[in-house]
Amino acid sequence: MKFGPIPTVEAEGSILAHSQPLSSGKLSKGHLLQAGDIARLTAEGISTVIACRLEPGDLTEDEAAERLSAAIQPKGLSRSPASTGRVNFYASENGLFLADRAVVDRFNAVDPAITLACLSDRRDVRAGDLVATTKIIPLAVSGASVEAAAAILEQAYAFEVAPYRALRVHLIATQLPSLKPSVMEKTARVLEARLMPSGSRLVSERRVSHRAEAVAEALRAARKETQPERDGPPLIVVFGASAVADQEDVIPSAIRLAGGDVTQVGLPVDPGNLLVLGHVDGVPVIGAPGCARSPKENGFDWVLNRILAGHPPDRAEMTGWGVGGLLMEIPSRPLPREAKRASLSERDLGAVLLAAGRASRMGDAGHKLLAEFEGVPLVRRIAERALDALPGPLVAVTGHRAAEVSEALAHLPLTLVDNPDFATGMASSLKAGLSAPELAEVAGVMVLLADMPGLQADDLQRLNIAFLEAEGRAIVRAVANGKRGNPVILPRATFADLMLLEGDVGARQVIETCGLPIIDVELGAAAYVDVDTPEAVQAAGGILRD
Repeated sequence: MKFGPIPTVEAEGSILAHSQPLSSGKLSKGHLLQAGDIARLTAEGISTVIACRLEPGDLTEDEAAERLSAAIQPKGLSRSPASTGRVNFYASENGLFLADRAVVDRFNAVDPAITLACLSDRRDVRAGDLVATTKIIPLAVSGASVEAAAAILEQAYAFEVAPYRALRVHLIATQLPSLKPSVMEKTARVLEARLMPSGSRLVSERRVSHRAEAVAEALRAARKETQPERDGPPLIVVFGASAVADQEDVIPSAIRLAGGDVTQVGLPVDPGNLLVLGHVDGVPVIGAPGCARSPKENGFDWVLNRILAGHPPDRAEMTGWGVGGLLMEIPSRPLPREAKRASLSERDLGAVLLAAGRASRMGDAGHKLLAEFEGVPLVRRIAERALDALPGPLVAVTGHRAAEVSEALAHLPLTLVDNPDFATGMASSLKAGLSAPELAEVAGVMVLLADMPGLQADDLQRLNIAFLEAEGRAIVRAVANGKRGNPVILPRATFADLMLLEGDVGARQVIETCGLPIIDVELGAAAYVDVDTPEAVQAAGGILRD
């Protein structure tokens, strides 16, 4: 291929390298110039064009891309037609993306004009996901180079998608007095969600004491329930009430007691270090790490997805996962690689007072947050009680009638943050409060609703004490007769997820899916009585002002 400026009168049959605007309509980059095009260019006084001329054996960019894509064995893949020298490849089903780096590297070394890019090896993908793309850089390329590259693709799989199989999964969960039943129930829900892309089903759940003998008995029972040749391949997942700390701990010991073998205890993947992999009568057994109670990616997903795709990892593969094994933080393992705070002080808890809502149910009766209780506006009453109970920073978020609410809070030692997007719902106010610089270093925040007149400083102190006793590693929630209420304390580990919330939603979704333990503190009626209507304000002892 020859590339460069060509006299227009000699350019017929060449390929235009750059778009050329004309009064009669643009000629696009990559356009094969015909006699009519030459006439149009000449008529508008364009004497030279930048173009390329094919030499014998050259292929245009799309011809080359089509030839290369045809050489790729479409295992679990679909592809797009060639366009501008590119062909995209997509997963045709849910599965594990597999790539052979050596093959891809050999392909890309043939000619810099010919490229192939794909996802990293062993990625979880969904049907329709873009997994790879071939791209011809110039407008044409040597046919010999294309054939050399195509030969590499025809000799070996550069990439493919191994489809997930539908497994019959047995869940075994061990119990200790410190582990709430609600945590185990959530564990089953999270596991079921992980199994959905493969069509796998949770077919049994056993809860046993946290002893090797009890787990071994449950393993044997689960193994007997499924005949692979009749019911499909089985898998057993064990969630321990306490993390695995040694080769002789409960889960690995139970696998051996059940007549199985232990492949690996521990992964160089964080979160996910404390995983166990073994087999009982050929059935894979995963001892799940605690972080697998969270839906976020961790080492458990790496092992599970390989088993689902029919590519179970061996010890050599798992010990090689260190590079790339440092994953994002998850709430159940907050800051695992940072030193633990020497001591959590009361000032390490901040608070966000949500006072931005429109109070639409009040109608024209007045703003509920400005209603007076014992001569004090409700919003100020709550702020004062928070300041009395909590030594840490207090951020009040305003929105609707911000000037009046701010005036009601005047001269208090707090930070005011205005939320111009308050009309979109509570999520925007929560995010505005969390973004305040005053909360940058806190270990957690208490989220306070400004329309709860029954809350006392003592109530807030009790919540704070529970948070400190949990060393900042649990959600603390006010309840009334066991029913969830407000306020709630959210550890720093949840902040990233809170910042993703949208619309008129609070933190409930994050609380229920983050994997952190939840400590409920009984406050009685104060935890759920708010004032959303004029009647509620009056019943609570308030006096409405315009």
